[in-house]
Amino acid sequence: MQTVKIPVSIDPIRAASSQLSFEGLIPGKQLKRLNELSAGDCSNVTVSLQCGEDLQGIVYLKGKAVTELTLICQRCMTLFTTEVTVDFCFSPCGNEAEIDELPDAYDPIESNEIGEVRLHQLIEDELIVAMPLIPMHVSESCGQGDQDIVVGEIEPSQEERPNPFAVLEKLKSK
Repeated sequence: MQTVKIPVSIDPIRAASSQLSFEGLIPGKQLKRLNELSAGDCSNVTVSLQCGEDLQGIVYLKGKAVTELTLICQRCMTLFTTEVTVDFCFSPCGNEAEIDELPDAYDPIESNEIGEVRLHQLIEDELIVAMPLIPMHVSESCGQGDQDIVVGEIEPSQEERPNPFAVLEKLKSK
C-alpha cells in the first residue's frame, strides 16, 4: 500500500468486494468543523482504512485515524497540542431493521442515494467525538494547575433589598 489522499466518498459495497485498503492523509484544512473546535489548525489526519466482508456477509469499513490538535488548557488557559486517535468499524445500513440486526462491533452508517458514504465526514465526526471534553495539560506540565485563576471580580451588593416574605410574617402574627 502506498500513502495516498483518502477519497472523499466511497462505495462501501464495491470497495468491500474488491477488498480495498487505503493508507493516506486527509488534509487538516478540509475538516472545517474540527478546525473550528480547536484553537489552531489541526494537522493532517493519518488514516488507515480496510474494506471487506466478514464471515456473516456484513460489509465493513474498519480503520484508524490519528491527528494532532491545538487546544486551550482549561486550567491555565494556554495552548497545548494533543494527539487524538480513533479506531472505527462502520457497516452501511439501509433501514432500521438492518440497524437492529447489526452486531455491536459495527457502527451503522447511512449511504446516500447512489450508495456512497462520505468518508471524510465520517472520520471528522469520529475525531470530534474523541476530542477531550475538558482539554487540560497533564497535571505535572500545567503551569497553573494548583492555583486558582481569577477572571473577574464581583462587587458585593451595598443596598439591602426588602424581604418579599415580610408581608406573610405580619399575617402570621395576627
